[in-house]
Amino acid sequence: MRLVCLSDTHEQGRRVVVPDGDVLVHAGDLTFRGAPEAIAREAAWLRSLPHPHKVVVAGNHDFAFQQTPVAARALMHGLTYLEDEGAHLGGLRFWGSPWQPWFHDWAFNLERGPAIRAKWDLVPAGIDVLVTHGPPLGHGDRVLRGDLVGCADLLDAVRRTGPRVHVFGHIHEGYGVTEERGTRFVNASTCDTQYRPVQGPIVLDVD
Repeated sequence: MRLVCLSDTHEQGRRVVVPDGDVLVHAGDLTFRGAPEAIAREAAWLRSLPHPHKVVVAGNHDFAFQQTPVAARALMHGLTYLEDEGAHLGGLRFWGSPWQPWFHDWAFNLERGPAIRAKWDLVPAGIDVLVTHGPPLGHGDRVLRGDLVGCADLLDAVRRTGPRVHVFGHIHEGYGVTEERGTRFVNASTCDTQYRPVQGPIVLDVD
C-alpha cells in the first residue's frame, strides 16, 4: 500500500503537486482558522484527488472541529475523519487523533501530563498507521530555537503500540522522516515556517 502524507497545508493544498497512491493521509491544519467555509473548500479539494482512501485528522488551526463538531464532520463526507477513533482502509488499520500539548490558545490543546496522556491511552495495539497532528518527543519536533517540543506521552504510546508508520505535522520546521524500533515517523508539514507550501508530500510504501 502506498501512503501519500501531507499536513499543515493551511488552505494552500491546490498549490501542491500530490502524487498518486492508495491512501492519502492529512495530519491536520487544513485551514488557517477553521472557518466552516474554509473547511468545506479544503474538503472539496481532498475529494478531488484520485486516491481511493483519504484519512484526515484536525489540527490546532481547525477550530470548527472542536467548536461545532457535528457541523464540521458533516463537511467531511467522502473522507475518513478520525478523532480518537480507528478505521480499516485498504487492508491497513489506522488510528487518528488531533491533540497536542498546550500551545497558546489553539484548538485541541491539552496540558502535558495526565490530561493528554488519557488521549494517548486510547490508542490501541495492533494498528498499522497512527495519525496525529502533533509530533512525539524527539521525532520531527525540533523548533528553530533548537528546543524539542514533542509529546513524551505520545512517544510512550507509539512505543507501546508499535505502529509501522506515525504521520503528523504541526512543527513545520520538523519536516522529514525518522525511524525508531521499526516505526517510521513522518512529519509531513507542507508549509514551511513562513507558511509557504514548499515541502512536498511524503510517500511511503507499507507492505
